[in-house]
Amino acid sequence: MANAQTGAGERLFRRECRFATAASVSSSLPPPEIGEIAFAGRSNVGKSSLINALTGRRGLARASNTPGRTQQINFFDLDGAVYLVDLPGYGYAAAAKTKVHAWNDMVRGYLRNRQTLKRVFLLIDSRRGLMDIDRETMDMLDQANVPYAAVLTKSDKLKNAELEDTRAALALELEQHLCAAMPPYVTSAEKKLGIAELRDFIASELNL
Repeated sequence: MANAQTGAGERLFRRECRFATAASVSSSLPPPEIGEIAFAGRSNVGKSSLINALTGRRGLARASNTPGRTQQINFFDLDGAVYLVDLPGYGYAAAAKTKVHAWNDMVRGYLRNRQTLKRVFLLIDSRRGLMDIDRETMDMLDQANVPYAAVLTKSDKLKNAELEDTRAALALELEQHLCAAMPPYVTSAEKKLGIAELRDFIASELNL
């Protein structure tokens, strides 16, 4: 990747990033004034940890060991350049079913209708691989014409051969989806693997 673009990614994420707001209903979403990059995936896949690694701020997004704990859409303001959006995890929820359906509907509505949404990062645990619920989300994003990129998380937990098999299988499936970027990204928030590449990609999405 070009040095100029690498510099753009580094410069972008050196800016101050702060928690802006949390939305539990559609009416409380912030005004669509700046671009947004959203992070989606199964509960406990590492969305908050990845946001913290990207921004270099360990406690910015709160990571929980309890799946389904995050039940709001959290917006983080990267110095007015972009919102980083932490979406509630799907596949598990520590809440009543009626509440689960309500905020799942809100998330789907956000992904389908948010005009300022530039890109969705679909996070997939390297140890689990792509699951049916991930495929459902990919199909929904394709139907809504929302661009997305797949990101394997926790890659340090696998041996190199296992990781490559998982990455290759994911890449094969992504080829069948019109709105998916290629190739998939491979990251570890703990080891900071792949973080620079994601920063560069986000900067390119914002034309920085």
